[in-house]
Amino acid sequence: MAADLQEKTNRYEGMLADALDEAVQAVPDETHLGDAAADCLEMAGSYLDDGRHFKADDDWVNALASFSYGYGWLDAGVRMGLFDIPDDSHLFTM
Repeated sequence: MAADLQEKTNRYEGMLADALDEAVQAVPDETHLGDAAADCLEMAGSYLDDGRHFKADDDWVNALASFSYGYGWLDAGVRMGLFDIPDDSHLFTM
């Protein structure tokens, strides 16, 4: 079971990092939606950092939770139209 948790945690870390690289803000900075996009990016990046901290401390459960929450923030932003993503992306639920 530990090996499954570690594999899934590593996979989610990579997915979140890749998703952060792929998402491009689609709304103007100077608007309420621009603020929301910035918040989504900040939260996703913070959860990525937190997850890496937990992983370094060998806390795989909290690392996976952090990567999952971060991914959720970014995916929600994509679903709301805050970000553009490549048409062939497999990282989002569009």
